[in-house]
Amino acid sequence: MAQCTAVIDIGSNSMRMAVFQKTSRFAFHIIHEVKSSVRLAQHAYSNGGNLQPEAMDRGSQAIGEFLRVAQSFKARKILCIATSALREAPNKSDFIRRIQKEHSLSIKVIDGNKEAYLGGIACANLLPKVNAIAIDVGGGSSEFSLLENGNVTQTISLNIGTVRLKELFMDNGDIEGANAYIDTALQSLPFHSIPTLIGIGGTFRAITHGIMKKEAYPLKKLHGFSTSDTAFKSFCDAILDASSKKLRSLNIKPERFDTIKAGALIFLRILNHLRSEELICSGVGVREGVFLSDLLRNSAHKFPNNYNPSVRYLLDTHATHSNHGVECAALFKTLFDATHEHLKLASSWRHELSIAAKLLPIGLGVRYYAYQKHSHYLALSALDYGLTHSQIALISHLLLFKKGFSSSDLLPKNSYGSLLPENKILDTLHCLLWLSHILLAGRILAHHIIVSFSDGELRIQAPHLYLAREQLKNLVIPKNLTITIL
Repeated sequence: MAQCTAVIDIGSNSMRMAVFQKTSRFAFHIIHEVKSSVRLAQHAYSNGGNLQPEAMDRGSQAIGEFLRVAQSFKARKILCIATSALREAPNKSDFIRRIQKEHSLSIKVIDGNKEAYLGGIACANLLPKVNAIAIDVGGGSSEFSLLENGNVTQTISLNIGTVRLKELFMDNGDIEGANAYIDTALQSLPFHSIPTLIGIGGTFRAITHGIMKKEAYPLKKLHGFSTSDTAFKSFCDAILDASSKKLRSLNIKPERFDTIKAGALIFLRILNHLRSEELICSGVGVREGVFLSDLLRNSAHKFPNNYNPSVRYLLDTHATHSNHGVECAALFKTLFDATHEHLKLASSWRHELSIAAKLLPIGLGVRYYAYQKHSHYLALSALDYGLTHSQIALISHLLLFKKGFSSSDLLPKNSYGSLLPENKILDTLHCLLWLSHILLAGRILAHHIIVSFSDGELRIQAPHLYLAREQLKNLVIPKNLTITIL
């Protein structure tokens, strides 16, 4: 089995563990996740912050089972961090010693700035590059990290969290007191008026899930989903006004009923303070940050330029039999550069199509017959990091192919079509992508092919293009393009 690392995150509300498996130097995927709603901070805030015996019992039992899961995957490293509930508890040493004695596990208690930084580097590395404020609302605290040009430039932690607010205010129906408490804490923020907000953590994901269900969003991915402040505020207002029955109809899971209103209130006050207009959901957070801080410890906690771990994972796992995709990507770039101005294609499409070209053969690792469908499914499912939903939908859809059909002919009903470019562009991109595949049908090398273009005619010359000439008839070619294979 490839090298695995388990990361345990002990929060105020939940304990979670993710098991990461490396497929090459920087590429990885998650092979297992487990969560327990331990409520470690339950009744702590009304008892001077002290962890209560019942909560510590639950925590020890959960950690014991987490470790058994990690051992089943032969994890070489087990990294365990604890956040707000433990760092504030006067009796935290009792719990830490107990876990060391019972499970031989060392817990690293991190401060709020470190927690914010870990969430920040996860977002900076695993979401599309954007200048934004990343916010992780947890059970005991909320962490803020400012992202600028792919770097975490500022961090701050505030003692506003869902469990804390629930016990101090919400259980008593003191909404005004909760608002005042949150607003006072937000005055400590050193930044204002940030247009883009990235939400980290279970509360934000629960709200995002509800919004996606309400809108019948076509792609089933929380990570990278974006929405407007208007839609988000409206949904949070509905949560605050909802009974338990109504929360179910809003697609909020029962285990979140006791803290979701406090979480919605916190985000509403944060939005009022920061005046953010776009909100992006992060499916990654502290656990991924802990893993990345270890993985990227010698590279300033950043991936190499233009590196995408999801793409590399797919190639490592499903394209070990051939370098055909790499050759297709090289040839596609040549074809695109020669024709894109004539075909009125924005130069930005070059990036998505070069990724699609690399991924053309991944379905072969599943089954040769109908491998294009397998490639499509694998890309749609496993392209998670560093790409927008529109990019994921485009790359995945272009991997579908059927003789004599254009790409727009292959659009599935009631699916992700709304995320794709207009049909004319889609069909043109599809033609260029699969032309690169057809030209390499004889498994020649891309640099052996000579490409020239003038007056709407794409002229292609190389030895061993007999198979390509035969297969050209299977492509739907744009009306303003002539392809001549010499």
